[in-house]
Amino acid sequence: MSMERYKVVLVDDSIATLNQGKAILRTFYRVYPIQSAAELFDLLEHVIPDLILLDVMMSDMSGFEVMRKLKANDRYSDIPVIFLTSKSDEGSELEGLNLGAVDYIAKPFSGPLLHKRILNQIRFKRAQTAIKDYANNLEIKVHEKTVEVIALQSAIISTVSELIEFRDHDTGGHITRTQRYMRALVRGLIARGLYEEKAAGWNLDLLLLSSQLHDVGKIAIPDGILNKPGKLTDDEFETIKTHVPAGVGIIERIMDATGAHENLHYALIIAGTHHEKWDGSGYPMGLSKHNIPLLGRLMAIADVYDALVSERPYKKPFTHDEAGKIIIDGAGKHFDPDLTEIFSKVESEFRNDA
Repeated sequence: MSMERYKVVLVDDSIATLNQGKAILRTFYRVYPIQSAAELFDLLEHVIPDLILLDVMMSDMSGFEVMRKLKANDRYSDIPVIFLTSKSDEGSELEGLNLGAVDYIAKPFSGPLLHKRILNQIRFKRAQTAIKDYANNLEIKVHEKTVEVIALQSAIISTVSELIEFRDHDTGGHITRTQRYMRALVRGLIARGLYEEKAAGWNLDLLLLSSQLHDVGKIAIPDGILNKPGKLTDDEFETIKTHVPAGVGIIERIMDATGAHENLHYALIIAGTHHEKWDGSGYPMGLSKHNIPLLGRLMAIADVYDALVSERPYKKPFTHDEAGKIIIDGAGKHFDPDLTEIFSKVESEFRNDA
C-alpha cells in the first residue's frame, strides 16, 4: 500500500497496550511507543508527530494534565490528540473533548477501526493546514498585489502632477511644497485633537499622495492663459476657475475607469474645494464655513501660502513672515479660524529651509 507514513505517538503506561498498538499500526505509520508523559515531552523536543494517542489514566501524569500542557505550548497545541480509555465514562470523555481532544477510543481497540479513525483525523488536520497555508499565501499575494497597485497609482499620480507643473511654468515645485505644508497641518491638527472624528479615519499616506492632484484640472487650461506673463483679465481669471470642475471631472473619470475609489476620494474632495473660502466668497460653489470639507479648508491654507511666497511675473515673493501674517489675518474670512490657529503652531515647518 503506497501512502505517506505519518508519525503517530502512542502514550500508555501498559506494555501490553503499547505492543498491541504498535503491532496494529506499524504497517501504516511510523509508531513511537511511549510509556510515560515525561518521555512524551522528551520526544516532542525532537519529533513533532501527526497525531498522539494518549491514555487517560497513567501513573506519572493523567492524560488530562498532559493535554493541558500540550495546549499551553504553541509548538504542540495543534497536534491532534485521541484519548485512549478502558472506562466508559461520559463525564471523562466530555472533559477530554473540552480540553481539545479530537476523539475518544475505547481499549482494547479494533485494529481497522483504530487505523481508520487515526487516518481520518490526520487527513482532516492536513486539510485544515493546507487551507490555512492557502489563505496565508493568498493574503500575502493580495498584500503584494495591493502594494504593487498602490505603487503604480502613486507613480501615475506623481507623473500627472509633474505634467501639470511642466505646463504651468510659474509653479515649479508647488505640488511638492504644498504636500509638505499639508503634512504639517494635518499632523498639527491630529496632535491637538482638532476635528478628531473627521480625521480619525484618514489614511495620511493616501491623503498626502492625493493632494498632489489638487490642480490636475489645469491640464484643461489653455497655455496662453495658464502661462500668461502678467496679471490675468477678469475673463481669463474666469477661465482659470474652470480648472476646479475640470479637475473633479478628470478624477471622477479615473475612478470610474479603475475602480480606485478609496485611493482617489481624497483627491476628489481636495481638488473640488480648495478654492472655497470660509466667508462663502470662494469658487466654484460658494460654500462657507463647515460646509466646506475639512480637506479643502486645509489645502486652501497650503495653496495660498505657497502662492504668496512664490515669485510671479506680476509680483515679488512675500517673505515667510509676511505670508504667515496674511494667513492669520485671513481667519474668519478666507480661512477656517481653527485651522489658522493650527497654522500658527506649525508655521515654522512651512519655511523653505524647514
